[in-house]
Amino acid sequence: MPVRIGTRGSALALTQSQQTADLLAAVGGFSTELVRIRTEGDVKTGSLASLGGTGVFVTALREALLGDRCDVAIHSLKDLPTTGEPGLSVAAIPVRADVRDVLCARDGLTLDRLPAGSKVGTGSPRRAAQLRALRPDLEVLDIRGNVDTRLGRVPGLPGNAPDAPGDLDAVVLAAAGLARLGRTEVVTEYFEPDTMLPAPGQGALAVECRTTDAPERPAHGGAATAQGVLAQALAAIDDADTRLAVTAERALLARLEAGCAAPVGAFARRKGSMLHLEAIVCAVDGTKSLRLARATDGLTEVGATLLGVELAEQLLEQGAAEFADLGA
Repeated sequence: MPVRIGTRGSALALTQSQQTADLLAAVGGFSTELVRIRTEGDVKTGSLASLGGTGVFVTALREALLGDRCDVAIHSLKDLPTTGEPGLSVAAIPVRADVRDVLCARDGLTLDRLPAGSKVGTGSPRRAAQLRALRPDLEVLDIRGNVDTRLGRVPGLPGNAPDAPGDLDAVVLAAAGLARLGRTEVVTEYFEPDTMLPAPGQGALAVECRTTDAPERPAHGGAATAQGVLAQALAAIDDADTRLAVTAERALLARLEAGCAAPVGAFARRKGSMLHLEAIVCAVDGTKSLRLARATDGLTEVGATLLGVELAEQLLEQGAAEFADLGA
């Protein structure tokens, strides 16, 4: 029997799920098949915040796993709630793709060349807040839809249909998604993390499975132990540095009690013997923000978790919750 890979049905989800399925098949020596699952976020319209934020793209996939309708599920890690689901484990986090946000603008424009009053679309309060801080003279609009739908709202971008709406001057998207779809020709500017911090987990994928099928992963470090062909394949595609980085980012998010709809950015990376984490909390209107950084030499999941919690505590101590909608 092939290993059944649960995935959302969008072009991006199918592409990244097939890429991960191919990777698993290559190391595990088994066949795979994609199982399309419709999630609440695919069915309902409205902003992420109005739909409840984190979890709207995840719940149905988790139900499919627990109901034995698939064997693994592929998530964009930034969409995954920081609270786990009983009976399930994030068994693999492959090597992270580009973490950056990008601008896709008409006429090849960059952010500093967009005329005052230009309309820029994004569905992310984090991106919107940082855009407003960088360019308060722009009109930042909340938009939803798949990648092609959002790109279609900018006139003249390569690959857009002639009848696309073209009612915006630019949109901001994730570099990783465009790269996976082979659409990077639409990018007019890459935002480095010192300009716009990405969402916690951005660019990374989470491969979730039933805990009984997952490799055992020591929290204090060391190699995962795996029994069974699927568990061995999952252990083989897991990237230790990516897991450490996103563990720190998600621990920060959890301590702030902020979901994917909150104006919080975070980016961790390993440099030699240190794990560095930088984070920003913004007011939605872009008028206030607090950005801090911290590092640790504790290169274990426990060390990464502590790093995220400690930086979150610093943000809270310096008043982040006073201007941002955090649950902490």
